[in-house]
Amino acid sequence: MVTAADAAAQAMGLRAGTPVAKAQALVAGLVVRDADPVGDSEALERLALWMLQRFSPIVAADQPDGIVIDSSGADHLHGGEAAMLDALIGRLAMSGVEARAAVADTWGAAHALARYAASPTFIAEPEHGAAVIAPLPIAALRLPPAMPAELRVLGLERIKDLLSQPRAPLALRFGPEPGRRIDEALGRSAEPIEPIRLPELAETRRVFAEPISAAETIARYIEKLVVALCAILEQRGQGARRLDLICQRVDNRTEAVRVGTARPVRDAKRLTRLLCDRIETIDPGFGIETMTLCATLAEPLTPRQSATTLIEEAEPDISDLIDTLANRVGERAIYRAAPVASDVPERCVRHIPALAPETGETWPDAWPRPARLLLRPEPIETIALLPDHPPVSFTWRGVRRRVARADGPERVFGEWWARDAEMAAVRDYFRVEDDTGERFWLYRAGDGEDPATGSHRWFIHGIFG
Repeated sequence: MVTAADAAAQAMGLRAGTPVAKAQALVAGLVVRDADPVGDSEALERLALWMLQRFSPIVAADQPDGIVIDSSGADHLHGGEAAMLDALIGRLAMSGVEARAAVADTWGAAHALARYAASPTFIAEPEHGAAVIAPLPIAALRLPPAMPAELRVLGLERIKDLLSQPRAPLALRFGPEPGRRIDEALGRSAEPIEPIRLPELAETRRVFAEPISAAETIARYIEKLVVALCAILEQRGQGARRLDLICQRVDNRTEAVRVGTARPVRDAKRLTRLLCDRIETIDPGFGIETMTLCATLAEPLTPRQSATTLIEEAEPDISDLIDTLANRVGERAIYRAAPVASDVPERCVRHIPALAPETGETWPDAWPRPARLLLRPEPIETIALLPDHPPVSFTWRGVRRRVARADGPERVFGEWWARDAEMAAVRDYFRVEDDTGERFWLYRAGDGEDPATGSHRWFIHGIFG
């Protein structure tokens, strides 16, 4: 039996469930490989571990072909749910893995939407209820393989058809499974996710005789867990780069908090402060009965002697500030600009982590560059004498400005090795100052004579401070 078919096989009409003998008769020279369920399961577990270290503190394999992620405590670190899904799908695509992803209030709803609605992503509105999954086929409910076909015999094709049926007759004929899956998808019954864990991960755990819920109590035990975890990391010669605090509530729901650091850290006070800053995001419900702290990502950390004033000036350590800001507004929002070897202005800069080492590249210093570069060059209307003269005046965003002084042109050639269209393309840049003293960076697309070099339209690209 065919258990999986690649895109080429599907284009020839082969599907999972087709007998192999029939598939070989339909397609001459068909390549068939034995299925390896154990290997597939292990690969899925490895992929789940990769996502655990990079995206969320609660990740588990959703056999046979999915991964379930509770991103409640971590999506802000990636710029929100949409940005997180784009990054996840993009990274998988770069590794040759085609995936679809969905965000919903429950595991059951996200499972259904990822397989039957995502293209390649789908984000359901918060508190979406049954409306978002009602149009999906019954197979989206994770029922036993034969049950959807049995339900279709009764005329039940979609989830909305099942929702309109009384529970008692369904349970009498099909057992409790349809009702249980509906309740899980709608959030009426809890479906906890048991996160994947490896024995080598540094982890500490505290079980309470009486559930706790006060923020002060949670903070006190966070400090104790951090001290115990730092002792484990010290024995291993490691520092934490990512910490996950998982709180198991008495109602079997899980609250999770993730914090990260720019460098390996083993300072208990610093890690405690980062975690305690996120206490307000924890909903203890009727109480927390178990707290687990895990160093999901740890790197070697060797003791380093600090400088003394007799020898050299100590460099200021801003990593604590970087960590505090990154955990509040997200890792992507904290960066610094690094030069790239390119003459094209919008390509000569890239964002790197705030504490990343120097790249060794430098910006060209032959011509001044504006302090503010626009995200995209914006078209302007100008009066200028071609081919080499700067504009006499220009209109930008509805405001006409008269040019008092100008310097240029600075000619920038296209990068022919990047795109064939840039083989002959050039830009002529001018620094201009208007009659109010404001200075701008303008360019003309083309050399002012040959139409093959550009459109000869004018654009504003930056503003000098």
